[in-house]
Amino acid sequence: MIPKGKLLIIGGNEDRSDADNEMEKQNRDFIPHEILKLLVSDKDDRIEVITTASSEPESMRRMYRETFDQIGFTNYDFLHLCDEHMHSDHYFKRIEDAKTVFFTGGDQNKICDELKDSAIIDLLLKKYKNENGFLVAGTSAGAMCMPSVIISDAENGEAILDADIKLVPGMNFISSCIVDTHFIHRGRFGRLAHASILHPDKWGVGLGEDTALLIENGHLARCKGSGMVVIISGKEIQQTNIQSVEKGEPVYAENLKVHILTDGCTINFNDGSMIPAE
Repeated sequence: MIPKGKLLIIGGNEDRSDADNEMEKQNRDFIPHEILKLLVSDKDDRIEVITTASSEPESMRRMYRETFDQIGFTNYDFLHLCDEHMHSDHYFKRIEDAKTVFFTGGDQNKICDELKDSAIIDLLLKKYKNENGFLVAGTSAGAMCMPSVIISDAENGEAILDADIKLVPGMNFISSCIVDTHFIHRGRFGRLAHASILHPDKWGVGLGEDTALLIENGHLARCKGSGMVVIISGKEIQQTNIQSVEKGEPVYAENLKVHILTDGCTINFNDGSMIPAE
């Protein structure tokens, strides 16, 4: 089934009131608030911001309130969902009425621990599959928790070592990829490559900061923002020791492939074809 809704996965540190974005000074194509403006097509559309991943939801609310007011959004509010809210009619109604649900950054494990397999997630999945124009968005941890398989914990070491990554089930909005964020700034190539070698059927999506993929029809992903998205493919790996390597030993792989997307480029997750920016 082709979903009628859209996904917006953001690499973190998107242009907002608290961001110190180096690309604003360096990239001549930088557009202020380019990514967050994608949250709704009309400034009066309802946005529910879910701060469950954050250990400081109050500061998260202040920052996004200031940013959304700068953009001109008029209809938004915040939810810090936890167990006690999972069966609340009030919260269900708010999610049902939303045009966009936006997961902030923090800890992807907190989002999954609180929401995975809940009735709230069932409702979000139903809206994403069946409601035209509905958008599920997430930044940083909020983007990492979107796929069916997510990076729960991993090392950024000089070598890819067996057992230095933990992969767990995610929220299952998309099954064709595994997502990592702050990808360039925090040097996360090794851990996403490791995930891609372990799951060669899935695209590894490394999102740079102030950079996003807008995914439509469940498979057409267009890059937006001032940085880049690195796509890692293990689909054509020839030689690797991933199945025989012992704990603590390094992993190798032959023919691991990498693609780079910038603003306006589109990748088709069904067949791997890329459409360059106009």
